Amino acid sequence: MSKFIFVTGGVTSSLGKGIIAASLAKLLQARGLRVTIQKFDPYINVDPGTLNPYEHGECYVTEDGAETDLDLGHYERFLNIHTTQANNVTTGRVYQTVINKEREGAYLGKTVQVVPHITDEIKRRMLLLGKSEDYDIIITEIGGTVGDIESLPFIEALRQLQWELPDEDTVVVHLTLIPYLRAAKELKTKPTQHSVRMLSQEGVHPDIIVCRTERPLSPELRRKIALFCNVKQEAVIESADAPTIYEVPLTMMREQLDVIVMKKMNITPKQEPELGKWKEFLDKLKYPKSQVTIGLIGKYIELQDAYKSILEAFVHAGALNECKVQVVNFHSEFITEDNVKEKLNGIDGLLVAPGFGLRGVEGKIIAVKYARENQLPFFGICLGMQMAVIEYARNVLGWKDAHSTEMNKETPYPVIDLMEAQKDVTMMGGTMRLGAYQCEIEKDTLAYKIYENTQISERHRHRWEFNNQYLADFQKAGMKASGKNPDTGLVEIVELPAHPFFIGVQYHPELKSTVESPAPIFVGFIKAAKEYNQKNGQNSAATAKTTI
Repeated sequence: MSKFIFVTGGVTSSLGKGIIAASLAKLLQARGLRVTIQKFDPYINVDPGTLNPYEHGECYVTEDGAETDLDLGHYERFLNIHTTQANNVTTGRVYQTVINKEREGAYLGKTVQVVPHITDEIKRRMLLLGKSEDYDIIITEIGGTVGDIESLPFIEALRQLQWELPDEDTVVVHLTLIPYLRAAKELKTKPTQHSVRMLSQEGVHPDIIVCRTERPLSPELRRKIALFCNVKQEAVIESADAPTIYEVPLTMMREQLDVIVMKKMNITPKQEPELGKWKEFLDKLKYPKSQVTIGLIGKYIELQDAYKSILEAFVHAGALNECKVQVVNFHSEFITEDNVKEKLNGIDGLLVAPGFGLRGVEGKIIAVKYARENQLPFFGICLGMQMAVIEYARNVLGWKDAHSTEMNKETPYPVIDLMEAQKDVTMMGGTMRLGAYQCEIEKDTLAYKIYENTQISERHRHRWEFNNQYLADFQKAGMKASGKNPDTGLVEIVELPAHPFFIGVQYHPELKSTVESPAPIFVGFIKAAKEYNQKNGQNSAATAKTTI
């Protein structure tokens, strides 16, 4: 049986439970332990697949096709491992399981209640990964904050597990806030004290308290927190704001978070932390030799988390290229033929982001046209690839009314059409083409130059596809389908051989990009942007715009 670490949060959301969980997991992994992380979310949605990105950030898709919380992206990027459906559980999924069992008569006529039936199902799922021999430690992040009514069943399940499992098999890490009051010129511990007291009232006592803070914690302040929260002083961990999330594992190592956890769990590490590659990545990230500015055309740019995996993939690719990547956001709704040149002036590459729906589509098409005609490195992901196809149909093939049937069901040229398997689908949740699929790449193409392989596997999340009825017309006009699914013939990659770097992909390469294995297509895109910058003699730092 594995050992279990639970990460809870208090005072406020967005403190970074996912980053702390991933950082601790990275340190334990670096010591030779087999670790994975799971996230329990308190919302009643079965998964985040039907949520607007403004509600909950991006929807992260795993290899096995699960639509999950964006924190699973952090887990994979830090640990360089794949997560699965079992790594993300919502209240909705728990209740759905219990209600289905009740309908089947599995409870033998008993009254179905939150305790024990809901909490038993939560515990079952918390322990599920631990029954595998693949892991020494399972880290469970509990979403929300202590005191939220939605989180109470999770906290109760945790209380029961603490009672049921041996003391050395569980550790509770509580993340909280130490605010700095500028008027008083001091850090305040009262919110942390209240948060720990509230957690204790539910029967769960933290073993370690991680304190998010803008200012360093003095020994006196640590002693005060330890005294009033009933933990050892060494178990009060400072988590100061960092320039990049990738520095947090090293910060936690200096604070000896992993050492304290292993001591409490009676674990003997297999080795000293091996973080050579991680430190090399950080050195390249902190000391770049060049800089490029990438324009990101999207429709959810007001919320940074809506394109979280894309932004992190730029970080990984930039470090490998020893190049600082400055991303400038452009709202596609506000791009027109009249202002596109002015808005995109000064960028070294253009990425058209994924999305759904009609809003902002015409602005994306105009931006694609600008990149194509001005030899600007272009990269389209999912809907971005589809916009490139529509733009080419309209402005090169001359089909002025070409469109996707997602936006215009009556278009005479449906160059993007609903996938055949999707035409009878009525339930929206969890029914898209999801997860990893194979792609065959033609040799002597830009895609082959990027991947250096004819066989790749990438993750998907879409309903619409390139309409192969028009493939011959596109190929004849100069747009090449350089990658296809070997089983269905679905076009996965389009490119323009006559352009220095113009590529669109139906899949989401950002989802597999990690610190140790950056996504090849992002690496190639940043390399092309560097070459464009050098060729055109641009000074990205001087010409870059603010978010638009």
